Amino acid sequence: MASAAPTLTVPVSAERAGGRALWAGFVEFLLVGGVTLLLLPLAWGLRFTAGIDAGELAVGFIAFHAAYVINDPHFAVTYLLFYRDVRNRAFGKSFEPVQRARYLIAGFAVPVALAAWGIAGIASGSARALGFLFELMFLLVGWHYVKQGFGVLTVLSARRGVRFSPLERKVVLAHCYAGWAYAWANPASASKLVEEKGVVYTALAHPRALEIVALSIALLSALALIGVLWLKVRREGGLPFVPVAGFLITVWLLTVYSSLDPLMIYVIPALHSVQYLYFVWLMKRNEAREREGPPSFGRPASAQLAILAASAVGLGWVLFHGAPEFLDGVFVLRNPNAAETALGATPYFAVLFAFVNIHHYFMDTVIWRRENPETRHLL
Repeated sequence: MASAAPTLTVPVSAERAGGRALWAGFVEFLLVGGVTLLLLPLAWGLRFTAGIDAGELAVGFIAFHAAYVINDPHFAVTYLLFYRDVRNRAFGKSFEPVQRARYLIAGFAVPVALAAWGIAGIASGSARALGFLFELMFLLVGWHYVKQGFGVLTVLSARRGVRFSPLERKVVLAHCYAGWAYAWANPASASKLVEEKGVVYTALAHPRALEIVALSIALLSALALIGVLWLKVRREGGLPFVPVAGFLITVWLLTVYSSLDPLMIYVIPALHSVQYLYFVWLMKRNEAREREGPPSFGRPASAQLAILAASAVGLGWVLFHGAPEFLDGVFVLRNPNAAETALGATPYFAVLFAFVNIHHYFMDTVIWRRENPETRHLL
């Protein structure tokens, strides 16, 4: 009688671990940009079935209220991360000299300059001055988005054991910056009057020639990126899907072609914020777990994260609702003719909105650098 052929059995625990890993990878893919691919067809379907007006009303309503717990806290948590232990970071030994200089510039020089800019604009009633503040915000937002995309690629790849050489990082960064330039230059437009947060100003022109040059550079950088990644795949046998997909979605769908669908414009800031908050969660979760044990024996990690989340929601409300509504109510809305001016009825909200956005971009250049010792918790 022939013996039965040997069979390979996989322990149930291994099967469960594999299933958890697949599920975790899928969730991570959604959080770092993948959900965009699901929302796009939903947006198209909503416009087709309900019409653009009803679709914008519904999506705009949801996005406005979701900002209280997504967009606003994503800005606020940056302040909580940046100004923690401020004395040692600014004057002690927490940072090396170069990183300390970055910290002082982003943490003190930049907000003072922005505050002076905004106050001078309001005091002089100059919509032009506040308009340039908005133009700076619009210029830098693309830089902020693509740099976050770079972080998605490099950090999540490193967590999977994949590293990028200095040359590869330069090519990836070149593509990021080229995408940022094209996003800002596109579409070409003449100088015109626009309204932003109640302020009416003349926007800068975006010449057609600038758009063509920026597109050409972006395409060349894309070819260089494809070449570098192809060589890396051949040399190392592959690339992790989630980091690469998150990077490409961030650069091309959240930044360059953010206006691909009129409904998606409302939710892209939230998609960026979710992506950002995921990395905050990764870093602070691992730090909190470390503090649970000796020598600190701190609060449970869940409690530390809950306190951080609640603080971010509260500070976000102060920055985007409490403070600007108070200032506009005290200094502007008592004037019955305020709404008729070029600054509108809410100039303090406009200035604080631009201030927090721009300051957020600069603080991030300090927080998410390898020179910040806390970023080791990302890995």
